[in-house]
Amino acid sequence: MNKQPKKIIIFDDDEDILSICSYILEEQGWDVHTFTDCNHITEKVSAILPNVILMDNWIPDAGGIVATQTLKKEESLKHIPVVYFSANSDIQLLAGHAGAETYLAKPFDLEELERVINTVVVAH
Repeated sequence: MNKQPKKIIIFDDDEDILSICSYILEEQGWDVHTFTDCNHITEKVSAILPNVILMDNWIPDAGGIVATQTLKKEESLKHIPVVYFSANSDIQLLAGHAGAETYLAKPFDLEELERVINTVVVAH
């Protein structure tokens, strides 16, 4: 039986983070999609329908909070878990305000990245 790969979208304008996360997650069998802005976010997410989304706080143009809130208002997308990630010390507050399921503080180690993603995917 051919198992569909798990899909993840990473929204971050930092190319280094995108390439490191993509490399690690692809090694784990994920199908990784990356975007450096959150413009037309509902269209982007609807086209892929990922198992999980990683959302940076400072993503252009609207920012992670507005982007996450936009997704959570969409009936067809609101079930997709969002992991909010940021170097901001208020990340827990920001993630809660955005409506994200969980958060990951930057800088993070790769085990922590995998653990947070796997926890939120198993929970959904």
